[in-house]
Amino acid sequence: MRALYLVDASLYVFRAWHSMPDEFQDADGWPTNAVHGFARFLLELLEKERPAHIAIAFDEALDSCFRNRLYPAYKANRDPAPEELRRQFTHCKALCAALGLSVLSHGEYEADDLIGSALHAARPHDFRGVIVSADKDLSQLLGEHDEQWDFARGQRWGMAGVKARHGVEARQIADYLALTGDAVDNIPGVSGIGAKSAAILLAHFGDLDTLLSRVDEVAFLRLRGAATMATRLREQREHALLWRQLTTIALDAPLGEFATGHTRGQADGGMLAGLSDALRFGPMTRRRLRVAAGLE
Repeated sequence: MRALYLVDASLYVFRAWHSMPDEFQDADGWPTNAVHGFARFLLELLEKERPAHIAIAFDEALDSCFRNRLYPAYKANRDPAPEELRRQFTHCKALCAALGLSVLSHGEYEADDLIGSALHAARPHDFRGVIVSADKDLSQLLGEHDEQWDFARGQRWGMAGVKARHGVEARQIADYLALTGDAVDNIPGVSGIGAKSAAILLAHFGDLDTLLSRVDEVAFLRLRGAATMATRLREQREHALLWRQLTTIALDAPLGEFATGHTRGQADGGMLAGLSDALRFGPMTRRRLRVAAGLE
C-alpha cells in the first residue's frame, strides 16, 4: 500500500507562533516567526520521509464552519487570530504550493474534515493514511493500515494503539468526546460524565446510540453515580446527539481537483525564490527548500 501523508498544518503554525521568537520580520516589517517555524517543521518532514503523496490541510473555517450553524457557541471560546498571524497562514499556504504540495482549505470545513475526506477518497485506490498531528480527534479516522504521528514527540500509533492512549477504540472517539465534552472546541458534553465513566459506558454498550437506547440499564452498572448518570443521559439525550454531530469528522468535504492521491507536483522555483526573499529566509533554509523541491 502507498502512504498518503496528511498534515494538520494549523497545529504546527500555531505551535511556531507561540514558541518562535518574534525577531523574524518580512520585507514590510510584519512578523514571520510562525512561517519560519512551520518551514522548519515542513522541511524536517520532507527530508525525513520523502513522501510521494502528501496533502497539507489548513483551517480556514474559523467561524464559518458548518458546525457553527449547528451550534453557534462552537469554538466561541477562542479569540480571533490576530492579523499578524492571519498573514502568516497565507504565507504558509503559498510556501506549500511553491513546493508542489497539495494545499487543502475550505470556508465551511475544518482541516480535520479535509484530512478525513482525503483519506476516505484515497483508500479505495490502495492508499493508507499517515496523519501528521497530535490531535486526538483525528484518531477516529484510523483504519487497519493507517497511523497517526505526533511529529514533535516522535510518537506513532495505529488503530490498535488508540485505546492505550485514550481509553476507547478509534471508532469510539467521536462518541467519547460527545459524552465527555471538549473544552478546546467549547463542546460541553453530558454533565457529570468524565473520561473514566465515558470509557466504561462505551466499553459496555459499544457506541452512543446503543447507550441511549438502553439507558435504563445504566443505573444497574457497577459505576459510581450510575443512577445519576442514567438520569442525565435521559435529560440530555438530544444534546448528546448534537455533540456527536460536532465531534464527528466529515468524510464528504469537497476536495476540488485533489480527489485522490495527492501526488507531489512540480515545484515553482520562481515562486519559492520570491517567497524566500519576501520572508527573509537565510541561505541554509533557502538551500534546504530548493533541495526539498527537487530544484538542486
